[in-house]
Amino acid sequence: MNTPLEELTRWMTAPRENENLEFKESKSQMHSNDLLGYCVALANEGGGKLILGVTDKPPRKVVGTNAVNSPAGMQTKIFDTLRFRVDVEELKHPDGRVVIFHIPSRPPGTAYHHDGRYYMRVSDGLTGMSDDRLRAIHAEGKPDWLLETAINDCKESDVIRLLDTQSYFDLLKLPYPASRDAVIEKFMSEKLIVNNGLDFSITNLGAILFAKKLDEFEGVARKAVRVVVYSGMSKLEPSRLVGPGTRGYAVGFEGLIEFINSQIPSNEVFGAALRTDVKMFPQVAIRELVANALIHQDFNETGANVTIDIYSDRLEISNPGRPIISTHRFIDAYQSRNEKLADLMRRAGICEEQGKGIDKVVNAAEIFQLPAPDFRAGERNTQTILFAHKDFEAMDGKDRVRACYQHCALRWVMNKKMTNQSLRERFKLPEEKSETVTRIIREAMEQGLIKPDDPANTSKRYAKYAPSWA
Repeated sequence: MNTPLEELTRWMTAPRENENLEFKESKSQMHSNDLLGYCVALANEGGGKLILGVTDKPPRKVVGTNAVNSPAGMQTKIFDTLRFRVDVEELKHPDGRVVIFHIPSRPPGTAYHHDGRYYMRVSDGLTGMSDDRLRAIHAEGKPDWLLETAINDCKESDVIRLLDTQSYFDLLKLPYPASRDAVIEKFMSEKLIVNNGLDFSITNLGAILFAKKLDEFEGVARKAVRVVVYSGMSKLEPSRLVGPGTRGYAVGFEGLIEFINSQIPSNEVFGAALRTDVKMFPQVAIRELVANALIHQDFNETGANVTIDIYSDRLEISNPGRPIISTHRFIDAYQSRNEKLADLMRRAGICEEQGKGIDKVVNAAEIFQLPAPDFRAGERNTQTILFAHKDFEAMDGKDRVRACYQHCALRWVMNKKMTNQSLRERFKLPEEKSETVTRIIREAMEQGLIKPDDPANTSKRYAKYAPSWA
């Protein structure tokens, strides 16, 4: 078990602050209202640590704090005011005094507030929760949206008419049953339909995956994928809303991917004697990112659906709901809010095994010499951006550092280590550019994204690197 000082060191090496980790210098004091607000915000985000006496920007340093002279007294004040317990710990660090607030998660279905304000973390500060976010919290503990009813009073013939049962068995590589009763029994076992005694209900899960026409299901039709194609590089350019149809995700997936690929711009590539058109983005990346957006969306977000925006220089894929895990952990970690949906789509061959899809996306970007994909967490959505090819000289600092981090993380999950040479090869740079690559690695370390695999090794040329979380 790590000592308190070792735990502090581990927290300080986090790439950046997030909803569950907040650093404040607070050398002299911190207003009690601000302390209470952060306790509420971090509890509402699932709990975390508020640490006083440490700088917030990597590489972080202990600067010491005189705030919260009585940790026990502050602990009592928090409980009396907010009505939930927060443990306040005083830590004697060699570089100064540190105060750590260990904040628990709120109970499911409950949002905490201070003076009537329901706080949440955003950027470097606090903000009040939106109505949609509050509604989502209060809806916790209610039945899973996917298992709620999409349509009632169905006969067996209605189930066969509304759902593409043939595609289910084809996708799962199962023989189609000889009797309708066997089809119905299989769909019940998958929770795609529910037997009500005299009739059946089709669940949202059944409709969203296997509907022949999503618009036959009023509450599900709004979850159809939206594709928008722009003529230039911004939303100000002329656009057209297009789409390959309204079939369920599973039965319509291949058609959706083919349709998106048909809208992607092509580049002419000249070989020895031939000229060929090559799509701007590898189809494997498009496939995995679209599947990822479908699987990880928050179905409780109202008025929102998965959207694919196609520009002349990039592809943006957005899904409703903030990610459950940090965007920096997409490569190595996996957690789905829709596990039954994910399980069926994996068995149908639509997406990769848990945690493998983003690996393939990052690897494809490296093979095709594209800038690293950009994974972004918005207030109510998750967005991934694929960029068209850029020469190394055309990449800005953010592009280069992001590629460095993703290359390092990808090598790590492949049981390899990033080196100056491997990163040069990722950028297709000659050996004389080693110093340029060293600067990129140094910047990634300063941002807390990567770390030396062996801190005792002082050789930059032969050093190996690991992600900061490894």
